[in-house]
Amino acid sequence: MTAVDTNVVVRLLTEDDPKQAGAARFLFAAGPIWIAKTVLLETCWVLRSLYGFDEGAIGDAIAKLLGLKNVHTEDKPSVAAALALTAHGIELADAMHLTSRPPGAGFVSFDRSFVRRAIRAGVTGVSGVPAKQ
Repeated sequence: MTAVDTNVVVRLLTEDDPKQAGAARFLFAAGPIWIAKTVLLETCWVLRSLYGFDEGAIGDAIAKLLGLKNVHTEDKPSVAAALALTAHGIELADAMHLTSRPPGAGFVSFDRSFVRRAIRAGVTGVSGVPAKQ
């Protein structure tokens, strides 16, 4: 199995450098691939910030990537749950924060819009950071 860095995943998804994209395709075709959640998070950031991908395109690209038979990811159930939350307008990185928390743990954020979207999506235990009393 080969673990890949963000730049390999980005080259595969964007094909912005033909030589590196070809090498990435060859690597992904050669055998089992491991993608850490941190690589997925960074890939989301790069695709949004540097390439201008919208959240739908990012979610679709990651879902197709992880749908490849030889591609494995850290904590697959939480990543799959996070991908499902993107249908409710939650950015994939934020969704991964939610789905990666320990069972029974609450989740707080200063981002009220994110909290509202998570609650509307049916995520329990999510709230805004309480104001200091």
